[in-house]
Amino acid sequence: MLKSKAKVLLVALVLFMLIFTTVSCKPQKPSEQPATTTQTQEKTIKAGFIYVGPTGDYGWTAAHDAARKQLEQKFPWLKTVYIESVPETDCGRYIDRLVNEEKCDIIFTTSFGYMDATVEAAKKYPNVIFEHCSGYKREKNSGTYFGELYQAYYLTGLMAGALTKTNKLGYVAAQPTPEVVRHINAFALGVKEVNPRAKVYVKWLFTWYDPAKAKEAAESLISEGVDALAYTEDSTAVVDVGEEHTKKGQQIYTFSHYSPMLKYGPDTVVSGQLADWEPLYEDIIRRLYTNTWTNQDYWWLMKEGACILGADFDTPINPKFVDALKAKTVTDPILGKISVYDLVMKRKEQMSEPTVLFDPFTGPIKDQKGTLRLKPGERASHDILWSVDWFVDNVVGEIPK
Repeated sequence: MLKSKAKVLLVALVLFMLIFTTVSCKPQKPSEQPATTTQTQEKTIKAGFIYVGPTGDYGWTAAHDAARKQLEQKFPWLKTVYIESVPETDCGRYIDRLVNEEKCDIIFTTSFGYMDATVEAAKKYPNVIFEHCSGYKREKNSGTYFGELYQAYYLTGLMAGALTKTNKLGYVAAQPTPEVVRHINAFALGVKEVNPRAKVYVKWLFTWYDPAKAKEAAESLISEGVDALAYTEDSTAVVDVGEEHTKKGQQIYTFSHYSPMLKYGPDTVVSGQLADWEPLYEDIIRRLYTNTWTNQDYWWLMKEGACILGADFDTPINPKFVDALKAKTVTDPILGKISVYDLVMKRKEQMSEPTVLFDPFTGPIKDQKGTLRLKPGERASHDILWSVDWFVDNVVGEIPK
């Protein structure tokens, strides 16, 4: 009797185990997943940009904003916001908005005049990363970056010096900062290398973006005999003036600024300096995403791809002026007799090498007063270039204090 009961219990136990196993192995629907299951959330980054000019300026701000758009399309984990036309005195207030309302993880402030406000914000918000463009002050959570263009300004100076008929070149200058002074000097050094008799005349605007003032300054320089214009101002105004005069029969050579402007001046734009901020911004954003960000000082040049020579991104020199540049020859101590066109291309190649085989700021270089600033063979250091407050000896004009 006991054995029979034991057999019954054993059979029941086996049946129970079979049923349990079958039910347990049945695939669960998504809604039937255990409550303890969690999905891994992909890391996201929100970046804020503060611009000194409008995104449609077709100069400095437009170049930065183009990079912002490219990165947002490239990385699905990146979201961006921006505020344009922010006065330098109001930067701190807009940083507060990006931190407190937009909840940005990193904030880029893109004007020299934003430097102090950025440093103060970094102290105020230690859990936010800050990057200031063109400055030199850093904190533990605040770095600096710049895509430097003086090499391209030097190359455009070579072309301007070769093309001028009056030996008077003009420079419409925005603000008296070391950056702008450096660019004026680089342009003037290029001019002097191919045309020692030529002078570069400077007119200051005291603003980064004012098309009306830029146009007025360009017209003033032309009335004084200038027939080639370079500039630092975030619009096409100088190019527009050059195109107007050229169409009326007075050839004015212009060199565009930060963005491709050949389409605005097909008869006046010879070349220009183009800024490609995308590689630099990508490096910063990637480092933040991978937790390898540091508060370094980015100083990117031609060899890093931040500085590009061109009337457009695929046009280093406007074809209209190539023959004239090939016809003009100079004698270089090392290269011998060479056309200005070939000299431009050779210097561009040398400055794009990883070891930077040539730099325009190589002595001997004297300032306007005849003081030797760089000895023969001496190459200007980063610190000298970053803080330059003097003009080379073929520049006419003063640096406002």
